[in-house]
Amino acid sequence: MFNVLLVAAQILVACVGVYQFAISLFGLRKRKARRRHEPKHSFAVIVAAHNEERVIGALLDNLLKLDYPRELYDIFVICDNCTDRTADVVRAYGVHAFERRNPALRGKGHAIEWMLNELWKMPKSYDAVVMFDADNLVSPDFLRCMNDDLCEGHRVIQGYLDTKNPTDSWVTAAYGITYWYCNRLWQLSRTNLGMANFLGGTGMCFETRLLKEMGWGATSLVEDLEFTMRCIKRGIYPVLDYDAKVYDEKPITLRASARQRLRWMQGHFCVARRYFLPLLLDALRERNFIKFDAALYSVTVYNVLIAFLATAALWIDNLLPSANRFASIYEWLPSWTPGAALTLSALQFPAALLLERVKEPRVYAHLLTMPLFLLTWWPITLYAFFTQNNREWSHTQHTRVIRLEEIRGKRVRFNENG
Repeated sequence: MFNVLLVAAQILVACVGVYQFAISLFGLRKRKARRRHEPKHSFAVIVAAHNEERVIGALLDNLLKLDYPRELYDIFVICDNCTDRTADVVRAYGVHAFERRNPALRGKGHAIEWMLNELWKMPKSYDAVVMFDADNLVSPDFLRCMNDDLCEGHRVIQGYLDTKNPTDSWVTAAYGITYWYCNRLWQLSRTNLGMANFLGGTGMCFETRLLKEMGWGATSLVEDLEFTMRCIKRGIYPVLDYDAKVYDEKPITLRASARQRLRWMQGHFCVARRYFLPLLLDALRERNFIKFDAALYSVTVYNVLIAFLATAALWIDNLLPSANRFASIYEWLPSWTPGAALTLSALQFPAALLLERVKEPRVYAHLLTMPLFLLTWWPITLYAFFTQNNREWSHTQHTRVIRLEEIRGKRVRFNENG
């Protein structure tokens, strides 16, 4: 019976892997040139901040200089349960600081829901709401891109998530590689197929009318994934804007990274429990492939867990002396299959870097440490499974100030020397 379950687990993991690889092939091609529109839509730009006095200034300076008519957007910073001078720094920039005090309901999802309720009470209304994190930086044309998408009739838009500090450590390099891979071979491929994209927690734009119709209602540890699933279930498919860049700061140490990813996986388990079956049933009833893809994505965390347990069982079995070995699906496949599968999986990451024209030599060198980072997902996912009902928000500390000019200047230098 154990062998039957083990083989079934391996087949499931293999099928999901082949499915995603097939989808990724559609990301090799970039879409056609976009249609541009005159600035028309107004935006409420919301920034979620918790004790971010050291980094919030760089973002506000960035947002106040966006290439978009200043009268068409206002900036609101949620100073969520702050115990530092975040609100004072925000006001010094002439930006709206909304201080929220609610230790019982911590986390970005609750803060956003509170801020939206405050926004709806204001006499001034906006066509759309854009959300950032306090440690972000954004491309100058971000709101122009969002305006274009709204003019094209899109209601939920995700910007291109990039990394501010990919060369700080092997951990941040792994984040950068993952982001470039996801943007090109996960998100863009779904864009080219006309499928739904997935929200990434920042650099998100929402039509105001839709937010008022649906309500926010995404207060889990992964509010972005939760809202994505709510949208797709309603037949509203988020889109990716490949030109609207958002630069996000990533943890430098493995310990800080593990804490962040543990929160993500705990939240992902909760979303999977809530949305997998409803989306799968809708997909079958409506013969809707987009909802099937979303349902499959919602249980990615279980796929990682099953892959870990199956692999661990096979490794342990090979290390221990035994007359009766556990069954492996590779026993029934050609001998070259394992090598081919590993090679194709490994090549996706350098391929994504080349397609995205990443020039930083240190990032390519860290492709050698990327497998170690990927392996750390397994114990994190296992621990998240047993602690998935933990709703405590873990804040990532940001203390290093990086400005947009530094990022753009560094990338230009790499491109010139590349």
